[in-house]
Amino acid sequence: MKSYHKTISVIVLLAVVLVFGLAGCGKDTEQTVRIATKPMTEQLILGEMLAMLIEENTGLKAEIIKGIGGGTSNIHPALVKGEFDMYPEYTGTGWSFVLKKEGIPGDGELFAELTKEYREQYDLEWVGMYGFNNTFGLVVRKDIAALHGIETYSDLAPYTKDLVFGAEYDFYEREDGYDALCAAYGFNFSKAVDLDIGLKYPAINSRQIDAMNIFTTDGQLSVSDVVMLQDDKNFYQTYYCGTVVRRDTLEKHPGLREALMLMDNIINEADMARLNYEVEGAQRDERTVAREYLRSKGMIK
Repeated sequence: MKSYHKTISVIVLLAVVLVFGLAGCGKDTEQTVRIATKPMTEQLILGEMLAMLIEENTGLKAEIIKGIGGGTSNIHPALVKGEFDMYPEYTGTGWSFVLKKEGIPGDGELFAELTKEYREQYDLEWVGMYGFNNTFGLVVRKDIAALHGIETYSDLAPYTKDLVFGAEYDFYEREDGYDALCAAYGFNFSKAVDLDIGLKYPAINSRQIDAMNIFTTDGQLSVSDVVMLQDDKNFYQTYYCGTVVRRDTLEKHPGLREALMLMDNIINEADMARLNYEVEGAQRDERTVAREYLRSKGMIK
């Protein structure tokens, strides 16, 4: 009988430990926010920045789920379901891909409608816009720009007859690609070259081509002998980046909104290109790069 009572006592004790243990695990989970990122260098950097600012300014832990395949197509539905709490997203992607909108209004009108429909349709908010626009851009060799005083796409047009243009295959096939761009600005390049995306910067740096399409936060921009021109007719849609976050996550965690707003307007295109290069070109760890940048802004210890 004594052995029986001892066994029961042990079972009860283990049950109590298990219950409190599970309760503790639940509490830890409630104090952790999950940040998803797309499989892009700048998203990995931004995810680290968000995590650091959250942990520095709230009592929360931040878990980063890095480089999710499919990007928005997989992250957005998972966010709506509650599998993630937040992720960095681009206004153009939200407008065209998530909301399936046609036509591109001005930035102010677009953002007002975008944020309204995200709240109403998905119970999501955009909190903190980082400051950079990662969209298509156009660059020309620096010596050519200096010779002719070229600053805008329109400035470039009269000289294209003597210049060679380079782009990856997809750019020539897009509806908003080469043909549409040339029609909008009156470009008439002497030659258009199809290049692998990884060969474009070597080609322009070695003067095999004179102008090419880019993304405005390409890491190689910060170390290449090129000038990025101003899209003076606003041909390309803007893709400003900010944090999309679940509203119930914001309500559950006082102070989280303020922590996310610390990211507001802290990074321009040149900064983002340089940070991307630090990871891609200099082979540095994205967490180290993110930490150094936030420290340089006096935002973390």
